[in-house]
Amino acid sequence: MKQQLPGSLFDSICNIPQQISMKLLDIEKKVLAGERITTGECLLLYREGELAFLGKLANHVREKMNGKSAFFNRNIHIEPTNICIYMCKFCAYSRKAGEEGSWDYSLQEILDKVAAYPVGSITEVHIVGGVHPDRDLEYYCTMVSGIKRARPELHVKGFTAIELDFMIRKAGLSVEEGLQRLKQSGLESIPGGGAEIFNDDIRKQICGDKSKAEMWLTIHEAAHRVGLPSNATMLYGHVETFEHRVDHLDKLRQLQDHTRGFNAFIPLKYKHKNNLLSHVQELTSIEDMRNYAISRIFLDNFPHIKAYWPMIGKDMALLALSFGADDLDGTIDDTTKIYSMAGSNESSPVMNSQQMVDLIKTAGFIPIERDSLYNTVRTF
Repeated sequence: MKQQLPGSLFDSICNIPQQISMKLLDIEKKVLAGERITTGECLLLYREGELAFLGKLANHVREKMNGKSAFFNRNIHIEPTNICIYMCKFCAYSRKAGEEGSWDYSLQEILDKVAAYPVGSITEVHIVGGVHPDRDLEYYCTMVSGIKRARPELHVKGFTAIELDFMIRKAGLSVEEGLQRLKQSGLESIPGGGAEIFNDDIRKQICGDKSKAEMWLTIHEAAHRVGLPSNATMLYGHVETFEHRVDHLDKLRQLQDHTRGFNAFIPLKYKHKNNLLSHVQELTSIEDMRNYAISRIFLDNFPHIKAYWPMIGKDMALLALSFGADDLDGTIDDTTKIYSMAGSNESSPVMNSQQMVDLIKTAGFIPIERDSLYNTVRTF
């Protein structure tokens, strides 16, 4: 894929003449006036909104909230294990103990991975992995505290709600008590994975044995209560409908109204390689951009929308900056396998800060290095 694609695709899309219904024009008026759209209007955008129209509205919201800034940070991912008790049909990552392709790092190996990065080269360690049947809350508290003792300057963001649900239940604690233990050990925020789609019928089809949607929402609400900000995600493009996506976004918007604890929303594209849903074709890039744009328009209380470049590739992540996204995640340095194992556009996700800055500038945006809580570290 050539580097010129995002710009040329954007130009070609925006030069297509469109017939816009009165209902869509009414939505446009609300968005431009800074008014919240309803779930019914969000559904109409999914059903009828042409990409150029959606991009125009999403870019308006994006620039009103974040101007021309495009954020990134210097981070690495630690994936302690891909051994997992769950068998999600969309997952190409998890393995059973002893199965070919499985790994299970020791605590020392994890500390060695962090120590391999000189002081000042990264600002965040992101920890996510499989739900290992033998790992408990104490193990993960020891992991976090070990990282913080060795590198106190690093922000530790860790554990999906699915991982947290298992380890906290295993410890016999309430959600809030378990989160407090992890926070006392040095955990500073949590990512948004495991949300998938909140609809129970869809979850039964794609991840039936996994924690329920209600538990995901409960854990994030509790995290916000104890002072642990988080991100939110939605896995889209498999067997869900537009109605399911709208319901998912609405539940997130309602929780954010209540807690104000979400930093960013991350649409996660279903990738169909090496999993039990491989017969489901992936969505087109046009549909990806429509989803970014609608997410930005509807989630008016989320400060940031993230285009996760290791998942959709650098070119599409850059294009997403013109359809509502304002964050590209981090430099990663080839430390995540979750999407590469599923056939990601980036089989080797590696970028340094200068490459990230140069990439953002080619799209006409202002590169902002941020910390994990979106405080500005440096403007380029």
